[in-house]
Amino acid sequence: MTKPLISIQNMVKSYKIGGETVTALHRISLEINEGEFLAIIGPSGSGKSTLMNMIGCLDKPDSGEYILGDKKVGSLSDNQLATIRNQKIGFIFQNFNLLSKLTALENVELPLLYKGIPTQERKEMALECLKKVGLLDRAAHLPTQLSGGQQQRVAIARALVCNPSILLADEPTGALDSKTSKEIMDVMKELNKIGHTVILITHDLEVAEQARRIVQMKDGKLFEKGGDLLEASSVY
Repeated sequence: MTKPLISIQNMVKSYKIGGETVTALHRISLEINEGEFLAIIGPSGSGKSTLMNMIGCLDKPDSGEYILGDKKVGSLSDNQLATIRNQKIGFIFQNFNLLSKLTALENVELPLLYKGIPTQERKEMALECLKKVGLLDRAAHLPTQLSGGQQQRVAIARALVCNPSILLADEPTGALDSKTSKEIMDVMKELNKIGHTVILITHDLEVAEQARRIVQMKDGKLFEKGGDLLEASSVY
């Protein structure tokens, strides 16, 4: 049997808020196979962003186990976590997080600059990623010269440039209109088809239904199936 790319067992995460302890994740268990397109859906405060932080190695659980590939994440140092984030995970955010004074090409190049990739190689790799998202002709444009959808495509290209096995997208269509949202989701589907494991965080059922599998977060708990929300969805 194929070993899952991600294996989470009985994960618990709590935070101190105003002197009280709030448990954001209640014994979460989840397995994700390589090449999957998974949507994690839930309302604000459901725990899905905390789960995203765990999957993205941005934080560690209080208890439980998270295995990414062959690494037990909970036992890794901050430097080791940073290496995993840099090599294995591409992050895509709702608000794009582009640097306003850099061109589209320069924004995409940025992760490679941190890795010390030589200038010409860096440029070629960034241009190839812009080509994948259909923005090669906008390489010299600043973010302010691009539409919201184009900015998100630049952000996707930046996430792709280190060739991560996992693309972790946090509300990637949240700041876009419905037409542009569909275009971005089409890009995500194409990236999944060529081998990237895509994990999508969303509160929007229409967006979630474009994934191949949906799990639901509610009050810090995860449901693989059942409940009105998932019964209404058309997972394919």
